[in-house]
Order: sequence, then C-alpha cells, then structure tokens
Amino acid sequence: MAHEWIFIGIILLFGTIFAAVPLVVNTIVAPKKPNVLKNETYECGMETVGDTWIQFKVQYYIFSLVFVIFDVEIVFLFPWAVAYKQLPFFAVVEGVIFIVILAGGLLYAWRKGALDWV
Repeated sequence: MAHEWIFIGIILLFGTIFAAVPLVVNTIVAPKKPNVLKNETYECGMETVGDTWIQFKVQYYIFSLVFVIFDVEIVFLFPWAVAYKQLPFFAVVEGVIFIVILAGGLLYAWRKGALDWV
C-alpha cells in the first residue's frame, strides 16, 4: 500500500521540478535591460485615452459560462450516446439523471434571464 503512494510522490516531485526549472533558468539566463518603454502598461500597442476602468456587463460573463457548461455537457454525453445500446440499465439511468440535472440548470438560467442577450 505504501509503495503506491511513492509513485504519486515521485510524480508530484517531477511535476514540481519540471515547472520550477524553466522559471529558475529564465531568471538566470534572461537579459535584464529595463527601460521606460518596457516598464509601461501595454495595451494593444497604443496609448490609452481616457479612463481605462469601464463597467463590464456581468451578463456577458454569465452567458459565456452557461455556454461552456453546456458545451462540456456535450463532451460527456457523446460517448454515452454512441455506446447507448451496449450500456447496462444503471448507466442509462445515470445518463438520464445527468441530463435532467443539466436541464434543471438550463431552466434556472432561462428563468433568471441569463440567456437574454441585451
């Protein structure tokens, strides 16, 4: 049982090393020549005019979040639909429960007005 955890520890160790080594090498090897242009805030290569803080409608974020949720739903449902005839009854019931839960989420978002594009 303990040797199974050793493999997980080794993977975590190597993952940490593979993430840290490029960062350390970059700080050592990268040229350090700061100047005024490099330290400016970059915004599409142009100087900003006016106030840069604007109100962003949360509705756009919620709309895209609902889209992503139902896009991921398709990824989970596609293999289920392809293997539908070979699945046992329990798997079919689980798939139907999954669809019902997501349909409830869609109904909730619809009633809250999250799907109305304004």
